[in-house]
Formats: sequence, C-alpha cells, structure tokens
Amino acid sequence: MKSCLQLLIAVTMVGGVGTGMASETRVVINLSEQRAYLIEQGRVALVSPIASGKPGWRTPTGDFRIFNKDIDHRSRSFGSVLDRWGRVVNSNATPGSHVPPGGHYRPAPMPYFMEFSAAVGMHAGYLPGYPASHGCVRMPRDLAAMFFEQVRIGTRVEVVGSTHSLAGFRRAIGINLRGSSALSQR
Repeated sequence: MKSCLQLLIAVTMVGGVGTGMASETRVVINLSEQRAYLIEQGRVALVSPIASGKPGWRTPTGDFRIFNKDIDHRSRSFGSVLDRWGRVVNSNATPGSHVPPGGHYRPAPMPYFMEFSAAVGMHAGYLPGYPASHGCVRMPRDLAAMFFEQVRIGTRVEVVGSTHSLAGFRRAIGINLRGSSALSQR
C-alpha cells in the first residue's frame, strides 16, 4: 500500500502544474508492482494487473509514447505451429519454426495492441501472476479494451521499476522459470 501511495504522489508531482499538463492522459507501468495505471487529469482512472517481460525478454524501461494501435494485432515474432488436425505442436514458435506437412504457423493474437517501443506494447493476454511475456505488457482483456479506448497515438507511457526481485521470489516459492508455472513438490 505504501508503494502505491508513493507512486501516486510521484505521478502527481511529475504531472506538473498548470491546466495543460492536468488534462494529459498517460500510462504508468510499474514493473515492480506488475501493475499499469491510466492517469487522466492527474488522477488514477484505471489500474490493471499485468504480466511483463520474463528474464531474457525484459520490458524496456523509460519514457515512451504510443505510436501504433491495432485492435486485432497479430505478433510478427511469436505464435504456434499446428498440425494438419489443428492441434498445437509448438506453442513457442517463431515464423521460421519447422511446420509439419499439412500444418501451419499461427501468429499469436495480441488484441487491443498499444505499441510504445519497437515490437513492444500493451495488449490483452494471459496473466500467470508473474512476468511471463517476450517483453510486452499483458493485461486482462476487459482492462486492455478500456486502456485501448482511452489512449491515443502520442499518449505518454512511463515504464518504471524492475522485475529482478520478482524473479528471485518465483525461485523462492518454487515456480519453474523455464515456462512451467507449476509449483514444485514440497
């Protein structure tokens, strides 16, 4: 709770003084908290849990702007390979992955995509409870739709914090970092 309050105070202070700055809509993504905040007129309008980039695929930090929005985006880098019967045979495929005869590659869906860095953005997706993406910021579908509706091309996005301590926490409670979210045996 204290860190949320500190963030809100910092967001208010960074917002500046004056009517021009008060009406600005922006997004603050806090990697340490695994939360995204939509700030409108200096106040928190929406808060969403997120799943940011996993180790080796970190979400970039810094100040960005939304430069692309696509309600029905498909990944250009990741997806699945399906066999001729439509069964997934590789759920972590790239466009260059081997495709069995009769099968096909299916790009990963990224609905409500809001791109703020090259090939990195906020979008609807699965949230396992820890950083798990290839750098994007996943949100629940309903909240991604609400963020998508409110942000415009040019909306400021601040990505702050770190997931370093979160990776240590996952190891401490026995979550496998190689893609499985199953808890280890006690």
